Amino acid sequence: MPFIKTDFPGLLIFQPVVFEDARGYFFESYNQNIFQKENLGYQWIQDNQSYSRYGVIRGLHYQNPPKAQTKLVRALEGKILDIAVDIRKGSPTYGKAYSIELSAENKLQLLIPAGFAHGFSVLSENATVLYKCDNLYDKASEGSIAYNDPSLHIDWKIPPGKIILSEKDITHPPFKTCNNHFVFEG
Repeated sequence: MPFIKTDFPGLLIFQPVVFEDARGYFFESYNQNIFQKENLGYQWIQDNQSYSRYGVIRGLHYQNPPKAQTKLVRALEGKILDIAVDIRKGSPTYGKAYSIELSAENKLQLLIPAGFAHGFSVLSENATVLYKCDNLYDKASEGSIAYNDPSLHIDWKIPPGKIILSEKDITHPPFKTCNNHFVFEG
């Protein structure tokens, strides 16, 4: 089975079957039938791709319902530390962060259901990240959490002097302040 369960309900690691030979490798990065067999019948309607250098932290971002997004995230080039924070009220893992290294080498993907904030840090010289979304981006539904909120206990694996943030990511509120605004029900 290509899905590895985590301790977070609905948060899954997708490990595709990779065929390697002298020419290189081949794998199906997504196959609708495989996902449907696991009752994961998402309809992907938007692909996002980013390129970043070492030290970049993007996130933690989410969209509120009805525009919330499920994401399937992978690194096409380089290595990232992918972070998902459960913001579903009532969930047994509410307010907890999950992290996993995704790389072009390991070819793992993280399936992040709606109701999670998402972000990543770039651990290699550079990284290209692709993620599929089951809902379109909607700026009016967007929310965010401070990447460095101490209550989340996230080690981004980037030394403080090497962190690169966008202006937007510098000003996010901490989890304790903004969690009253979450409308996700677990």
